[in-house]
Amino acid sequence: MSNKLAAVTLTGQKHKNRDIPCEDSSLAISKNGVDVVVVADGAGSKQYTHAKYGSKAATEAIAELMTEHFDAIYNENREAAIKSIIIAAVHVKFAQLIEEHNLDSIERLSCTLLFVAVKDRRVIVGHLGDGLIVRVSSSGVSPLTMPQNDLAGHTYFVTANHAADYMRIVKTTTDDIHAIALMSDGVQDSVYDENSGLVKPVVARMVETLKGSREDAEKQITDIVEKYIVGGSNNSDDSSFGVLYIENTGAPDSSGLKASADAFPRGGETFKDLQMSMVPDVKKAKQIILEAASRKTEDANEAEGEENKVEEKPATENKAADASTEAPEPEQIEPAMTTDAPVVKSRNKLTLLMSIIAIIELIVIIVLLFR
Repeated sequence: MSNKLAAVTLTGQKHKNRDIPCEDSSLAISKNGVDVVVVADGAGSKQYTHAKYGSKAATEAIAELMTEHFDAIYNENREAAIKSIIIAAVHVKFAQLIEEHNLDSIERLSCTLLFVAVKDRRVIVGHLGDGLIVRVSSSGVSPLTMPQNDLAGHTYFVTANHAADYMRIVKTTTDDIHAIALMSDGVQDSVYDENSGLVKPVVARMVETLKGSREDAEKQITDIVEKYIVGGSNNSDDSSFGVLYIENTGAPDSSGLKASADAFPRGGETFKDLQMSMVPDVKKAKQIILEAASRKTEDANEAEGEENKVEEKPATENKAADASTEAPEPEQIEPAMTTDAPVVKSRNKLTLLMSIIAIIELIVIIVLLFR
């Protein structure tokens, strides 16, 4: 089983009309037995002055990270650690650009990020921000990771505070995968219905261009994107489309794929509603946990105190028996039999626990206030 790769990026009409350079970037490489496809969409607002450099640097950083360190990342069980490493790798590249272009802020380089990396049968997928990653199999085409936008339509960038929190990671295998397609929102808007979760059949047809050579596939994909997406509107955005195609696997019948679907039913509850509803229970649980910890500390103090008494008694008896001339005064024995160490240690544990709980509570309050 072998893989084929393709990556295409086109400038949207919106940028062409304003003589603005393309801010998307895409990259597809094979190295060290690892196949990687990366797409990044540079932020479009005026303050993101060097977004085109940021998107290019992000694709290069991820391609390098995955081809050089795939095994370490795939074998790591702490997802938070993986996310942090990915963002750190991008920021290292961005630091070089900040020095090179004498920038006043890393935000100048803001971009989204989508990637897939495959080694043997192992797959790592990463996605931060809008755009779409699609899984293609013999049974059809479906979203693997969906666009990430807030209620106002804003997305998230690799330069955001706590960017790793917004990163989504999928680790799986190539079993029952025919291809994985990645696209920036310039393509996503034309081929994906967020209300129903439907991916249009054209994506399957674009994927199948990789039956031939990479050169032919990228030419055909470019033609499709140019004609139907970039050329379909005077306000079209920059558009990137990347594919990792697994040869000798079952392809879907694109003629039998759905072209439309009913929208998902929309519930009235928001995530903030859920958070607010849980606050009383969370506070009560916090109090119960704190009280349980306090009881455990008290029990530990008592147990340590009893143990100290048992250990000290033989020593005292021996001392009394050996002293043939005079018995030790009580004040000489007392310091050896009592100690404040367990109490101090227990107080430290309780203080640490209370601090951790206070921090967690503060985080919850902040989330509730600023969602």
